[in-house]
Amino acid sequence: MRASGNSKCSDLVQGARDITRGALALARANLRTIVLLVAALVFVVLLEEVAEGEIMQLDTLAYQLFVERLRSDALTPVMEAFTSLASVVVLAVLAAVIAALAPGKAPGWCVAVNLVGVVVLNTVLKELVQRPRPDGFRLISETGYSFPSGHSMVSMAFFGLLIWMVWRFHRKDVMRVVWCATFGLVIVMVGVSRIYLGVHYASDVIAGFCVSLMWLVFYTKVVAPLFVHVDRPRVHSEGAGTGRAGEH
Repeated sequence: MRASGNSKCSDLVQGARDITRGALALARANLRTIVLLVAALVFVVLLEEVAEGEIMQLDTLAYQLFVERLRSDALTPVMEAFTSLASVVVLAVLAAVIAALAPGKAPGWCVAVNLVGVVVLNTVLKELVQRPRPDGFRLISETGYSFPSGHSMVSMAFFGLLIWMVWRFHRKDVMRVVWCATFGLVIVMVGVSRIYLGVHYASDVIAGFCVSLMWLVFYTKVVAPLFVHVDRPRVHSEGAGTGRAGEH
């Protein structure tokens, strides 16, 4: 009886493992679609709330955390430094470095087209929604509408594209993970800095991330490979390699 019970338990465990592996494999195979749908859903929910003209609980909680509790004379310069990572000057310098060092036919153009596209998209969305910026607790001066956050969109689009490039073209080692984690941290901190500095609501930042994620799903699938496609060396069989050596 115990042997039979143990066998059934083992079968259940193995079945659960198989289901988990199948679900993970399915998620990996459809990662772009999942990211697109989740980002679109979150953006639509936020847009509906913004359209009602009320300050969301999310925005209030973020204000209490980042403005009321975390603001300090020591932290403010750090946040200003993070927000500057999505500035025109910094991105132009980084784009020049990428153009010189990254693989592919035209990596500089890949980055430039990406930035132009996301800036145009942000401008259109801001003009359509026309949400006023937070007022009364800004540490820096900003103009224009608030939703979605332009800095958040640009940082996600720019550094998200770098993550895609590194993950696709860098050799599989520790530095590949380190670079991707670093760029991911920059994206998050740029968004946090906009809330901390009082120029955006949290919903502006999250919406900006979502829009750029949707943009990147399209851009890395359709446009980016045209600029940075690299022909990977073909792996020949041992016989083919021997044959070629014989020919020489």
